[in-house]
Amino acid sequence: MKTLLIIYPHWVPSNLAGVHRPRLIANFLKEFGWQPILLTVSPDFYEEIADPDIARTASKDIEVVYTKAYNVTKPRVVGDIGLRAFPFLYRKSIEIVNSRKIDFIWIPIPSFYSALLGRLIHSKTGVPYGIDYIDPWVRDISNRQDWRSKFSLLVAKCLEPIAVKKAALISGVSTAYYAPVLERNFKDNAIAHVGMPYGFDPNDHDIIIDKLKLPWSGIDCEPLVYAGAFLPNSHLFVKLLFQAIKEQLAQGAWDKRKQLFFLGTGLYAGTTIADYAKQYDIEDIVHEVRERFPFLHVLNFLSAAYAVMIIGSTEKHYTPSKTFQALLSKRPVFGIFHHESSAVNVLQECQATALLVEYQEQADEQQLRADISAKLQVLLSGHFKWKPELDRLEKYSAKASAKALVQKLDQLV
Repeated sequence: MKTLLIIYPHWVPSNLAGVHRPRLIANFLKEFGWQPILLTVSPDFYEEIADPDIARTASKDIEVVYTKAYNVTKPRVVGDIGLRAFPFLYRKSIEIVNSRKIDFIWIPIPSFYSALLGRLIHSKTGVPYGIDYIDPWVRDISNRQDWRSKFSLLVAKCLEPIAVKKAALISGVSTAYYAPVLERNFKDNAIAHVGMPYGFDPNDHDIIIDKLKLPWSGIDCEPLVYAGAFLPNSHLFVKLLFQAIKEQLAQGAWDKRKQLFFLGTGLYAGTTIADYAKQYDIEDIVHEVRERFPFLHVLNFLSAAYAVMIIGSTEKHYTPSKTFQALLSKRPVFGIFHHESSAVNVLQECQATALLVEYQEQADEQQLRADISAKLQVLLSGHFKWKPELDRLEKYSAKASAKALVQKLDQLV
């Protein structure tokens, strides 16, 4: 077998979303002739609350090597674990490369600073490396004009060219996420690249958490559940959704047992889900819990919901992995997406568009609100067919993503 060294500073039992990228890929690499070694940081140096259950989702034959990091200081100056662990990850990776036969190094980002490890290790050892974009490094901050965001963007513009210059592969959860990287840095030089979604491991959905308390426990309701961060480019959709619900409440057309639960939306800046609910006088049927929930808890919540909501982004390249989680919950999925989002394609292929709202830039807000209202009425009526063809999801699975990555690696090594 060939060996892939994956460098990612978080690993189970961390509950951060990024952990699932190396986990899902590593779970299936052996099936395609590659042995993964995961270089990460000891959980002792994580800031986040551990989730012991999530370890049940990682294959037991993944070799994991731990290193340390600098502790977070008080006051908190540097929190990013990619920075705190940088010298330790570098030294340990050199040690691994010098003592083992490593055929390729693959570095998912963020943490964005970890991307610089690839070039440093390559310069020292000659081992080829690739950078995987879970999120864009250089990004649109037009809706975030605080000094931290501006400084972060400036640093990104300076460091990204350095990190990718000697890379042999650029990959990402969506081609749209890394296409600007190719345009900025590889105009004259072709570089191997591959886009593959997070996908999903169907085994995750078979894990039941015993005695799990549901967020709506004690409330007589039929919950519509949104799970995940409240995205910076989702505000328009949430405002129009709440406007539509307010209108239906005023008309007596809304079933008050249908209550909305926004779970794990994050400690984001600006107007909150709860603020919007209060603004539109629907706070009695909208619940927001901003703290993150463990991954497996979320999957169990989705399966117990009346319906699952996915509030997407006005950006067309937004590629929500939660689309797969929502469909595999086997509950109806109400979604709002840019009409060019890959999520729309997934729902269409699975024949799961009964509750889909598609956003187009040229459409005015009144029309979009009307579309949202119409789909809500379909959801409330219950008069719709919901039997998605889930076998169509196989090509979007984590196994298929691992295969796509390996096909590129085999061409390079």
